[in-house]
Amino acid sequence: MASLKDEATAYEPQHTKNIADLEAVSVSQEVKKETRRNKDGEEYIISFINVLGIEYRVPNSVLEQLKAITKVKPDVKTIKVIKKGEGLNTSYTVVQLE
Repeated sequence: MASLKDEATAYEPQHTKNIADLEAVSVSQEVKKETRRNKDGEEYIISFINVLGIEYRVPNSVLEQLKAITKVKPDVKTIKVIKKGEGLNTSYTVVQLE
């Protein structure tokens, strides 16, 4: 049994990671949508993928860019998402890898 101190030392707050944290993502990865509540109790809808038991948020702008890519290149298999900025000033760039 772990002590309170050990648990506190090992504690990491839960938060959803971002698809840009991944080196590569298969476009055949299943996207899930859920309605959740923020800390103020307000509902929001989140799109995410699950990789090895970890949830990675998929921003709508990533889906829009992938849609445009697949119109030109329908056989795309793998992408990389590059994140720039923070908060409301965050932008994403989707790059085809394969």
